[in-house]
Amino acid sequence: MTTLVLCVDRADDIGRTVGVSMPVDGWDAMQALVTEVGLADPEDSTVNCLLEALRVTRDLRNDDEEAVVAVVSGSGDSTVGADRSVASQIDELLDRHAPDSAIIVTDSADDERLIPIVESRLPVDSVDRVVVRQARDIESTYYLLKQFLADEELRSTVLVPLGVGLLLLPVLLVRFSLPVAFAGLASLLGAAVLYKGLAIDTYVARLPDRIQEALYSGQVSVVTYAVAGGLALVGAFLGVLAVETTAEGVLVPVMQFAYSAIPWLALAALTASAGRLLDELIDSDRVPRPYLNLPFGVVALGLVVRGFAGYFLEREGVLRNLQLLGVGVPATERLALFVVSAIVVSLAGVRVAANVADNPKEDAEADAETADRS
Repeated sequence: MTTLVLCVDRADDIGRTVGVSMPVDGWDAMQALVTEVGLADPEDSTVNCLLEALRVTRDLRNDDEEAVVAVVSGSGDSTVGADRSVASQIDELLDRHAPDSAIIVTDSADDERLIPIVESRLPVDSVDRVVVRQARDIESTYYLLKQFLADEELRSTVLVPLGVGLLLLPVLLVRFSLPVAFAGLASLLGAAVLYKGLAIDTYVARLPDRIQEALYSGQVSVVTYAVAGGLALVGAFLGVLAVETTAEGVLVPVMQFAYSAIPWLALAALTASAGRLLDELIDSDRVPRPYLNLPFGVVALGLVVRGFAGYFLEREGVLRNLQLLGVGVPATERLALFVVSAIVVSLAGVRVAANVADNPKEDAEADAETADRS
């Protein structure tokens, strides 16, 4: 069994340094090559790679194994040409020695790209990467940065938000205090991460085409979505106005915002869902069950949020003398009434959807189609 201890040099450092023809094989030829390369450039890490190949070969022979040491080097005007040159040299070594397996010795991450070329021709038992101790961390960091900068998607995802943040930091420091500046910068970077992590960029990229398609097809939902957006803005505006700046803590302002904004937000959701219902009814003369459940679910959710927000505000003394249909109702009973009403509305939605669905099989197919669209 013959093992080929192969030192690979993809960048042709050996050829450019000493100008020898490749491949070089054999113990004596490799020793002479190490001396030539070391005298020509003592700081080249290729010297360590060649010495490591000789050491591995010596250890194998000491264990009574037949081993042949060799070196191949890429040559050519392009990366493809260099890789093809290495492949040709490996074929030549296989014809000379007919090895059964190989041990690859490299000195850089770039040389390890030649491993698949060797594996396509010969089984590889081990890969021995030689890194000079003083340069280990520097070299590893260099290759990681090189691969990172070569990836266009990673550059746009990480470097662009980081660059914008660094540009805004001096402006924020001049305008605001140090804590406010760093808080704004952290918020910006967090928003950029969420923008990419939640695939919002993909949705935004497809949004113009979807709007154009909806306008050309005459869908009612285009108008209802615009109305729903306006109602949502009104709800958010009224919710902000309802928040008292003198309120302490976080819970009370949040409840004040929810209590004032939720009716408008629920109305906006109902308007949007009504437009989608009309589109489905016009397109297929029937409405899938999920679209029938949606308005009832929106109303039920609005009742629950409104009820709990009013309960907390009344307990905190922010709201007083709340009445229901002109009758004063205690906070606990009032909350229970809202919760029960939400449950009743939800059950009514389920009942209506079940009654409207004429054919369960067709309804299931429509539900599956709706899920695919989403």
